[in-house]
Amino acid sequence: QVQLVESGGGLVQAGGSLRLSCAASERTLSTYSMGWFRQAPGKEREFVAAVSRSGGDTYYADSVKGRFTIARDHAQNTAYLRMNSLKPEDTAVYYCAAKFVLDYSDTYYRTWDYDYWGQGTQVTVSS
Repeated sequence: QVQLVESGGGLVQAGGSLRLSCAASERTLSTYSMGWFRQAPGKEREFVAAVSRSGGDTYYADSVKGRFTIARDHAQNTAYLRMNSLKPEDTAVYYCAAKFVLDYSDTYYRTWDYDYWGQGTQVTVSS
């Protein structure tokens, strides 16, 4: 069992930046591919970004490409989502997710690909 804890959410003005963190307690994330998803009120959970087990491969939703950056730090056992140029439509609860993998380079964008989920952190972007 992997417990994921997100942090870094908050209220920010449009055009601002936030960095979300996803830390795992007790278990190493080195054998997991990681992803970030978000869910706005009344909408389905949607893919935001993913990073491979090695950290060398990333994949983004078109809506965030060029504004968001996903990364991971194996020494800190943490994954990050740097969000720049935030827009009101980025307002949502953001979730990190982990998928146990053997491959080092694959990324995953479907919710059902992932084995573990965090509780989420709220991001609110005001106009």
